[in-house]
This record gives sequence, structure tokens and C-alpha cells, in this order.
Amino acid sequence: MKDLILKDASFSYPGDFLAVDNINIKIKGGENIAIIGQNGAGKTTTVKMMNGLLKPTKGDVLIGNLNTKDYTTAQISRYVGYVFQNPDDQIFHSTVESEIAFGPKMMKLTEAEVKKRVDNALKLTNLTKEREENPYNLPLSIRKFVTIAAVIAMDTEILIFDEPTAGQDEVGNERLSNILKTLHLQNKTVITISHDMEFVVNNFENIIVMAKKKVVKSGTPKEIFWDFETLEKANLKQPIVSDICRSLKLNNSVVHMDDAVNQIIKEINNS
Repeated sequence: MKDLILKDASFSYPGDFLAVDNINIKIKGGENIAIIGQNGAGKTTTVKMMNGLLKPTKGDVLIGNLNTKDYTTAQISRYVGYVFQNPDDQIFHSTVESEIAFGPKMMKLTEAEVKKRVDNALKLTNLTKEREENPYNLPLSIRKFVTIAAVIAMDTEILIFDEPTAGQDEVGNERLSNILKTLHLQNKTVITISHDMEFVVNNFENIIVMAKKKVVKSGTPKEIFWDFETLEKANLKQPIVSDICRSLKLNNSVVHMDDAVNQIIKEINNS
């Protein structure tokens, strides 16, 4: 498994607009990590550097021993899959099946291998019944799963999801959680941008916080969401369960509902 390393990486858009300022990130192979921060923090630019859509204007992005500056985006896509925030920027086939099959076919895999990958991706994303549908006949929330399935079918070591929870209801978020768990069990490296703090604490082992084009802090959910200085810098709030526990003056490391219930029971028993 390849580590993904950003070394003193910066990116400026035309007109010298600095979007990411000298960041250093190391994501180990097989790690499941979330990137959080307000709009304009530099999150999407950062992950686009990770998959070669953008090349750093300063510094380096390394995938194992490969420097993205030395390879085309198409070459990097064999190692890093990217799911856009808006699925309409990614979908261009007339059926769900053909959309998912496109990447594996471009890799010149056998028909049997393409079919196997498509079937596996459809099953993992719970899209088997929609395989013959035109993606644009499906609601936006389901189209997102079509693009996720298309990237899963590429079988890359690293997968990046940009705001997959946007527009999803509770059922959709549960489906996303199941996908993430399965990919993690397959030793895939999964990097996800999300504004949903409850989803983040329930699905990721480690978190990177960005603010004002820089990395502010990285750590576990407990280390991030009980560090009020970091939350203030990034203009972020605690997950609801943490905020409630803080209001009740309970243990200052709660980020999950089960932990909150245990703390409340403990307080009741001690009172």
C-alpha cells in the first residue's frame, strides 16, 4: 500500500490566487481519514492535488515513490480515484452500468474482469436494480452513488470522496457508512471531505482540520472536537452529542452516542 504525502505543497490559481499555502500531510496506506473545514479553507484544492487534477505550484505530492508532477492525471487515476462533489460533473453515459464500466474498459481489462468489477461495484453501492437506468433519471442523491460505484470499479488503492453526504438523508448516510467500512476492510485508503460532523466522528479514525488555506491540526475525533482553540480557528462546531455532554459538564472526551449514554448512566449511579 502506498502512502500519500504532501510536502510543503502550495497551489495558486491563475491571477496568483493562493488556495493552499505550504501544507504538509502524510496519509498512510489503508488509513481512513476525513478532511474538515469551512468553505474556502482549501480542502477541495488539496484533494485535487492528491489525484493529479491539480499539480502543486510549489512543493511536491507523492503517491508512494511517484511524484504527481511527473505523471498525467490519467496515469495517476490508476492509483487514486476521485468522486466529485457534483455527480453531474462526472457522469456522461446513458446507463448506470455503462458509466461504471467505462473506467475498467479504458484500462483494457477483459470483458469478464470488467463485468466482475461492475457487478461488485453495483452490489457494494446497492445499485443493482438501477443498472439499466439512465443516471439522469435518478435523483441527485442516487447519482452520487453512481459516481462512487464508477470509482470503486477502478479498484484504486486510494479513493477520495468530495462531500458525499451533501444532499443525503439518513438512509443515504447509512449506505455511505457501509461502503466506507467495506473499503476499509479491503485495506483501501479513503479520504473524505465532509461538513457533517456527526458523519465524520462515526466513520473516521483520523481527521485533518483546514482553515485559511493551511492545515490547522490532525488527530483523532476526540483530539479534534475537544480542542476548542482548533475549532475556533477553523470556525467549526462540536458534534451535537459532544456539545450536549459539555453542557451537562460530563466527561470532556465524548464524541459518540454510546459514550454519552455510558457517561449519563455513570453520573446517575453516582448521584
